[in-house]
Amino acid sequence: MAARQRDGDYRGFFLLSILLGTWKEAWTGHILYSVLEETDKGSFVGNIATDLGLQPQELAGRGVRIVSRGRTQLFALNPRSGSLVTTGRIDREELCAQSARCLVNLNILMEDKMNLYPIQVEIMDVNDNAPRFLTEEMNVKIVENTAPGVRFPLNEARDPDVGTNSLQSYQLNPNRHFSLVVQTGDDGTKYPELVLDRVLDREEEAVHHLLLTASDGGSPPRSGTARIRVTVVDVNDHAPVFFLPQYQVTVPENVPVGTRLLAVNATDLDEGVNGEVTYSFRKITQKILQIFQLNSHTGELSTLEGLDYEDSGYYEMEVQAQDGPGSMTRAKVLITILDVNDNAPEVTVTSVSSSIPEDTPPGTVIALFYLQDRDSGKNGEVTCTISENLPFKLERSIDNYYRLVTAENLDREKLSVYNITLKATDGGTPPLSTETHILVNVADTNDNPPAFPHSSYSVFIPENNPRGASIFSVTAHDPDSDENAHVTYSLSEDTLQDVSISSYVSINSDTGVLYALHSFDYEQFRDLRLRVTAHDSGDPPLSSNMSLSIFVLDQNDNPPEILYPSLPTDGSTGVELAPRSAEPGYLVTKVVAVDRDSGQNAWLSYRLLKASEPGLFTVGLHTGEVRTARALLDRDALKQSLVVVVQDHGQPPLSATVTLTVAVADSIPDVLADLGSIRTPANSDDSDLTLYLVVAVAAVSCIFLAFVIVLLALRVRRWHKSRLLQASGSGLGGVPASHFVGVDGVRAFLQTYSHEVSLTADSRKSHLIFPQPNYADTLLSQESCEKKDPLLTSIDFQQCTDEAQSIQVRSVFHLSLYC
Repeated sequence: MAARQRDGDYRGFFLLSILLGTWKEAWTGHILYSVLEETDKGSFVGNIATDLGLQPQELAGRGVRIVSRGRTQLFALNPRSGSLVTTGRIDREELCAQSARCLVNLNILMEDKMNLYPIQVEIMDVNDNAPRFLTEEMNVKIVENTAPGVRFPLNEARDPDVGTNSLQSYQLNPNRHFSLVVQTGDDGTKYPELVLDRVLDREEEAVHHLLLTASDGGSPPRSGTARIRVTVVDVNDHAPVFFLPQYQVTVPENVPVGTRLLAVNATDLDEGVNGEVTYSFRKITQKILQIFQLNSHTGELSTLEGLDYEDSGYYEMEVQAQDGPGSMTRAKVLITILDVNDNAPEVTVTSVSSSIPEDTPPGTVIALFYLQDRDSGKNGEVTCTISENLPFKLERSIDNYYRLVTAENLDREKLSVYNITLKATDGGTPPLSTETHILVNVADTNDNPPAFPHSSYSVFIPENNPRGASIFSVTAHDPDSDENAHVTYSLSEDTLQDVSISSYVSINSDTGVLYALHSFDYEQFRDLRLRVTAHDSGDPPLSSNMSLSIFVLDQNDNPPEILYPSLPTDGSTGVELAPRSAEPGYLVTKVVAVDRDSGQNAWLSYRLLKASEPGLFTVGLHTGEVRTARALLDRDALKQSLVVVVQDHGQPPLSATVTLTVAVADSIPDVLADLGSIRTPANSDDSDLTLYLVVAVAAVSCIFLAFVIVLLALRVRRWHKSRLLQASGSGLGGVPASHFVGVDGVRAFLQTYSHEVSLTADSRKSHLIFPQPNYADTLLSQESCEKKDPLLTSIDFQQCTDEAQSIQVRSVFHLSLYC
């Protein structure tokens, strides 16, 4: 019944407090009032008697009085009305600075029952302070060639009020050269920055005067102003640079006045006035300015008055370094004040495991320790905590004993050593704490196989490498330790061309270096694929594989090989026929060559190295075609000797040469006629010798003609069989090109078995040469027998019968005349 009546009284007082401009909350015996700052002395705060369920006249009898927690008595108890009133003017900014919420704690003691009732009074902010700059005038120096858009930090204004009553905006007076940008820091502080909109000209105007206005959001709003003096200076290309972007220092609150706390240091690479650095405060309040001083020349920060931890345990400010022309930079200074108190909590570790295996199950006890504090009451009540991101947790045992146990599975590869910080904190005001570190080593188990950085690798090595050379190195990493991380390497038992891979490549089992056991030949094989296995030395051992592809790169180790004309073995050369009526550009023959290399090592170019008649013939650079460069003249020699060189594009390039003999005549009879007109025998003996030679050549030609006819019959028969195979659906893709011989084949064969006759007046110089096969197709004119597809049409031998005699005569070709 009494509780319900008290609740009714609370609700009634709540309505009354709203009407009186105050507010009160009550829950579980906790009472909260609110009052505006700057109220007059004796202003009503709350009705203590009603909230305690007493009549005002009972307060004195029960010994109800205020027990303040602070050093200054801000409130008093009116014994007649039972209400809580102010004892004087309350300044919220003096009590709580810029804290979002300002609470004053006090206790109501009822002596007859020895009960304490905690009371909190919230001091509400009013807009009683205007924004204020630290200095009424700011000096900014700007180099005259500064590009538009550059920003210059300005000193911000400070408003001790909070919320909308605090600083809200900045405004710059209108001008031609500058505008204002406001930045908001992480803590909500607004920083004005002066933005250069137009290039300055010192000769036009050396000083600019601006006005910066700071306004809050109160009702009515308040504002403060500061003058900005912008001085235009000459070029200064270096600004001061602090050694550290942030300076920190921690000092106890009982340091003597004048103690040097730290020294900021900035350097400027300029010389003279441009390199003279001075220091000054930038981000600082008036209160901090009364406590600390900064030497403008040495950068030393020292105290002007004693520090008080209860007043503030932390100071943050900014200092700026400025050189002579005005270039500046800034750094943050953090000063932490340590409280000096009687006794801190003590942690006594009674048992600890310095090393545990990584497969330890959760719930394993790591350490047992005892907490105590020599203080009493709240100051002696100690609690202990550890960091939340550790795989450990605390379990409370009997009395003040705690156990440190594992909360989850450990992984040595992620973290092998845990430096666990036990923080013991007492319940005093302010609380004191002690940190104790427990070092726990995680022992390794073989739970990780060796791992290669990549699952596959590609290696490119040039051919003709030296035997035993190192070609590659593989490395597998095992995150385990000791023997569990000792890695050995081996190759898989694969084969290449029925030969084991190990006969080509070997690997050092300890270092992972691969060696070539042979000199690789690109023309033999171009790639080698193998698998490397990495084993650790754990128990049981673990392993992993990696595939390695070795690609052999071609080198220019093969010269061009001339396929046509084929090189003779007896030193003679084949003869090509060029009619005297040939026009410029007439195709005489074609040099065909191949290169066993690849790429640019096999790119071939042809050129004429030497000619008996310079300027008469040309060779196609890429085709190898030998053509006439001009019309043939009567004065041109019958026999022309050409030396063609074929060269690849390797480094260094390789080449091969071939010698061509070109007979300048319209037909074989013309060649013989030219031979006869060269010289008439001087005596009968020379004439008889020449006759004998002609008869011998004619006999050989007859035998050769008979052989050609038999060969043609065999070729026609083979061609006929291939036609039958084609008709039955058999493919011709696998048949060699040499099996298909038509008229072109006859011509090639005729030239293959050609003869060279040298006739001179001196019998000792006349000789008959049987050269090696040459496959040039230039001695049979197209008019003698029409050339058709040898695979699709039959050969009309009757059409060519009339030319048998000419063939018989033409079998004596490749003539060389010696005078």
